Amino acid sequence: MFALVDCNNFYASCERVFNPNLQGKPIAILSNNDGCVISRSDEAKTLGLPMGAPIFKWESFCKANSIHVLSSNYPLYGDMSSRVMNILKQFTPDIEIYSIDESFLQFKGFDNYNFNDYGNQIRTRILKWTGIPTCVGVAPTKALCKVANKIARKFPKETKGVYVIDTEAKRIKALKWIKIEDVWGIGRRLSKRLKAKGCLTAYHFTQLPDAWVKTNFSVVESRLKRDLEGLPTLKLDEYDTIKKAIATTRSFEYTYSDIDNIKERVSTFATSCAEKLRQQGSSCHIIVVSLSSDRHKLDLEQHRASMRINLSCPTNSSLILSSCAVSAVMSIFKQGIKYKRAGVVVTGLVPEDSFQLDLFNNENPKHKPLMQSIDYLNAKFKGNTIKLASQDLKRTWKMRQERLSPRYTTNINDIITVK
Repeated sequence: MFALVDCNNFYASCERVFNPNLQGKPIAILSNNDGCVISRSDEAKTLGLPMGAPIFKWESFCKANSIHVLSSNYPLYGDMSSRVMNILKQFTPDIEIYSIDESFLQFKGFDNYNFNDYGNQIRTRILKWTGIPTCVGVAPTKALCKVANKIARKFPKETKGVYVIDTEAKRIKALKWIKIEDVWGIGRRLSKRLKAKGCLTAYHFTQLPDAWVKTNFSVVESRLKRDLEGLPTLKLDEYDTIKKAIATTRSFEYTYSDIDNIKERVSTFATSCAEKLRQQGSSCHIIVVSLSSDRHKLDLEQHRASMRINLSCPTNSSLILSSCAVSAVMSIFKQGIKYKRAGVVVTGLVPEDSFQLDLFNNENPKHKPLMQSIDYLNAKFKGNTIKLASQDLKRTWKMRQERLSPRYTTNINDIITVK
């Protein structure tokens, strides 16, 4: 059997743990630089606040409806997530951390267990030890436990936060209940194609001929269909700390129309990517730089462009990646545009000590010891003590977080004082 444990309104729940005055109140959490709504409590959803709403357009709505709007407190959320995941590891060694607020569990050798009781034990321990409410869905496959979790979340009074699909009758009833667009792994485009075929629910999807699914869709959809039929096909993915691509994308605190400010920001983003590459022992073959204007300012001229650079040999040198990123920005920059966002993505990653050498092009051998020295000094003295000349020596990246709650568990100055 598999289980999906999902934290309810995770960001809002983390805020409520340390500020009980927010219990039962509508909450909205904002993205980087307090841009758009990325998380809502059930109360805010009921009031009609949409996901992704630009806060500058919905500010008056939030005030009129007494919605508590907060900046993203990622250090707090990350720490609380780690605590929840460590608790889950006490119930089974087979766990896949799927996202910051949900994990798949596999129960091998639990044949005589009452999974409804076991699910309640999981919920109770997490709530007692962290204060985070959860829902648990248990079923014979990963896709079905996703469905079971949705049922537990939709009907909390009837299920008490735990739902187990352990019979054929329950499986069919659940599949007939869930809409095709709500099935895990079915996106917008795919759901439109399936609806055109008369496939409105997950049950309809399982009734499609296997040959037709294989012919018209990919192997992913074929495996999903088998999983929904109760045949375990999707396995647990082992948590991999080695990333296959690394990105640093940010909205600027202000809009910029001059190339110098943008070059400095992009150089900083590229340096950040290089540092992350070195931390995991990787080098990259490709760097992609993007630049875009503020899409919410419709009265201004819009421009969005990106450029991909294939490197002659893989590297994790801040000098090379910063130089390439700045060159790309100069190529895609358009005079007169007010830019709001830029990003640097490095991909085509390979181990830094194992890659195909080039006969004619090789990285300067001095770069590696130089980068090691820079990383050592920055780690020793904290912060970006040493920067490239293309970066602003007096400037540190700081997001606009005007509604930030204290970092209760990760900053000694923000720890709650009991009087």
